[in-house]
Amino acid sequence: MFIHFPKNRENEPSLRPIGVFDSGIGGLTVVRALRDLLPHEDIFYIGDTARLPYGGKSKATIERYSIEISGLLLAENAKLIVVACNTSSSLAIAKLHEILRVPVVGVIAPGARAAVKETRIGHVGVIGTRSTIKSEAYERAIQALNPVVRVTSQACPLLVPLVEEAWLKEEVTREVLHRYLDPIIAAGIDTLVLGCTHYPLLAPLIQEVAGPGVHLVDSAKNCAVAVKQTLMESSLENVIEKAGKLNVALTDSSSSFLATARQALQLQIDSLETRIVQSMVLVEMA
Repeated sequence: MFIHFPKNRENEPSLRPIGVFDSGIGGLTVVRALRDLLPHEDIFYIGDTARLPYGGKSKATIERYSIEISGLLLAENAKLIVVACNTSSSLAIAKLHEILRVPVVGVIAPGARAAVKETRIGHVGVIGTRSTIKSEAYERAIQALNPVVRVTSQACPLLVPLVEEAWLKEEVTREVLHRYLDPIIAAGIDTLVLGCTHYPLLAPLIQEVAGPGVHLVDSAKNCAVAVKQTLMESSLENVIEKAGKLNVALTDSSSSFLATARQALQLQIDSLETRIVQSMVLVEMA
């Protein structure tokens, strides 16, 4: 399947939407942060709910999924693409930068910068999916900024399914968090990067388990700051004072999606539809 999209629509490019994608509902934490920081921007969000979780899949598969979803966002005339998925940011963002002709912002670099800024003793913890942790993307990004900072990482494969089920306060979630967090807390970290955009939905419980001496770094909020900076640098920021719209497409129905968006994140969704993802080639038109 070929998706044709214009290289640039010259009629008010700043009015085009920000495109955001994730494997499921986790990227809505980035949307919430974007809505708070950039209330006038329209947002088109795609949750690849038919193929989640991304966290245990190969680099080649993650690249393919990310390219396919980006194609859907470009078909919606997105002026910038936000990779609101740590797994895709770890494994596919270099490929997206290479082939796309719009700015691309991920969550790894902003989270790494915040972690280096926040740590007081130079010991940062990172939690994420298996693929994100295996990629060592956070370690490389953090140590590129400050090679003295020590990084202790922990894969947490059960957390995304728990969030997708909206089990945000259940005792079983607390027990799972203890199983994952206790070893890295014992290692002496003072800063913990929530290296998956699903995890901010668990932030109150994570903070409780980690204790008051550990500062949480929310990759979603830091990503939103990076998006605002990129829009300003590219002269794409929408300055018209109107309430931005949030349009959502899922690749499969999700019973918990709307409940999480409305209750946990207080997001107003203007439209919700289902999209079928097929293999596609991005063809740039002059």
